[in-house]
Amino acid sequence: MRKSINTILISMLLCSPVTFAFDSVRRVEPLNWWVGMSNPKLQIMVTAPGAKQSWALKRYDGVTLESVEFGDSPNYAFINLNISEKAKPGELELSSNDDKYRFYYTLSARAKGSADREGFSTKDVIYLITPDRFANGDEHNDSLPTMKEKADPTFRGGRHGGDLAGVITHLDYLQKLGVSQLWLTPALLNDMETYSYHGYSITDLYQVDPRMGDNSLYKTLSVEAKARGIGLIMDMVPNHIGSEHPWMNDLPTQDWINYKGQFVGTSHARQTVQDTHASEFDKKRFTDGWFVPTMPDMNQRVSFLGNYLTQNAIWWIEFADLSGFRVDTFPYSDKTFLQFWLKSILAEYPNFNIVGEEWTSEAGISAYWQKGHQNKDGYESYLPTMMDFSLQQALVKALNEEENWNTGWIHVYQSIAKDFQFADPNHLLIFGDNHDMSRIYTQLHQNVKNTKLAMTLLLTMRGIPQLYYGTEVLLDNGESDDHGDIRIDFPGGFKNQQANAFTGEGLSREQREMQLYTEKLLEIRNNYPALQNGGLIHFSPFDEMYAYARGDEHPILIILNKGNVQKTVDMNRFAEIIRGKVSATELLSGQKYELENVMIGAKSALLLAL
Repeated sequence: MRKSINTILISMLLCSPVTFAFDSVRRVEPLNWWVGMSNPKLQIMVTAPGAKQSWALKRYDGVTLESVEFGDSPNYAFINLNISEKAKPGELELSSNDDKYRFYYTLSARAKGSADREGFSTKDVIYLITPDRFANGDEHNDSLPTMKEKADPTFRGGRHGGDLAGVITHLDYLQKLGVSQLWLTPALLNDMETYSYHGYSITDLYQVDPRMGDNSLYKTLSVEAKARGIGLIMDMVPNHIGSEHPWMNDLPTQDWINYKGQFVGTSHARQTVQDTHASEFDKKRFTDGWFVPTMPDMNQRVSFLGNYLTQNAIWWIEFADLSGFRVDTFPYSDKTFLQFWLKSILAEYPNFNIVGEEWTSEAGISAYWQKGHQNKDGYESYLPTMMDFSLQQALVKALNEEENWNTGWIHVYQSIAKDFQFADPNHLLIFGDNHDMSRIYTQLHQNVKNTKLAMTLLLTMRGIPQLYYGTEVLLDNGESDDHGDIRIDFPGGFKNQQANAFTGEGLSREQREMQLYTEKLLEIRNNYPALQNGGLIHFSPFDEMYAYARGDEHPILIILNKGNVQKTVDMNRFAEIIRGKVSATELLSGQKYELENVMIGAKSALLLAL
């Protein structure tokens, strides 16, 4: 029986580290599609020498070829199909007018309930991993002859060998820890000369980097994680590609890359998006400028590219059964494109969740992008979730500063008090650190007790908590703020390490204590809905303490003491929360408390279930 050309293409892309070519048809993207999608339109991008010509579709019930469009290069064709409701799974046959090219394109059946999938939510705790630095599950793919950069574990900016197999091997550890969502920094192909380990210079948007595994293994990761109650979040990068991407040698249109494909740096002046006085020059320089010369900035105003990026996102959701996206450098993309991209994805998956990175402590700038926010310029965003950099910075200041009326906990209080600016503050992603900043233990000057207080707040506060891998065992980048040191190897994930965080062997007493404390906090959060989606009332800081309550019917009162001495807490200030109750159970210790004057230890927390 004849095996379809595109089936072979997909099979080789899923299982092989090499790029497949057939009859000089270099690429057909998306790799396949599905019947029964909300949007019947599909634009297939064909890459082949001389592809700029007429194309025909052999008769297929329910599918019509509406048009073929072209850019500036003679080597691309954009075939516009309409896939109606009556179309069935099968293979489309498409051929070029000169009959030089012919390929078979697979239409698949969607998984049951795919459109109704639930995205990550306030019920979840996200665990962020830089896969090259987490665990090496397959040493055979560390260095490959087809890849430009080889493994160099001794170089902080080199590839250390972590991969998808390593993550899969340790899913039981993540399940035991208590996390319910997994966010990997990009695992797609980064065939760059140097610094390819971080994943943000993508050179193929449809292929997992073979040093990480392949598409099939990525799908296995999703399946195995889901079997343990863990969803998979993909890190999407619609703003830029890597300079070694094949497009850079043959741009589909002359304006495919901003500034005519030549490096002009971004200003990083994110406020220009909302600034009613901003010049057009400054607006363009922010969104169109490149981060670095090795990251060409894509011009999503080109309709072909906008369609390509949107279909690519939908393809990964459907193919890998994803529960969410984290969008890198969100505001740097064209904001009209972002509307189209988000609206298209959420039309297919109404309950899907997407979180955007807007690195600012200014709530007003961040709130601009969240779905439901009424913007003065009339711009309507469809982004459900934002990263809460304001709370992250406030938390570090609060725990590092001496307490006074305008220092210490007041930063956290004021950050939370700005929630009125957000359309939905419960859908803010809260975190102590991530892959782009010093580790929280480092930021808190290696103070274990303060790190515990930080984790307590993050796992009991409103929002969706995210932990960076190794926070639970006090990973530390010391005096260095080099990203290669921030993204340190996870203990036990690589050969010849003295400690193993997966088993607990070789960890210091403080590391093991922190690990168990994190597990306990996660257990409590997972067992008490009030900490997931309950209302929030907080109290102005007092006597080196910050307190807040979660939940309505059965509230939990959280009191955090950063002071160096034991304190007596006058519970009368919490009368509106206590409402006549006389006792509570402290969730960390299980101890019973009478709700009169409560004692709290130095640099410790109370979680009082009333």
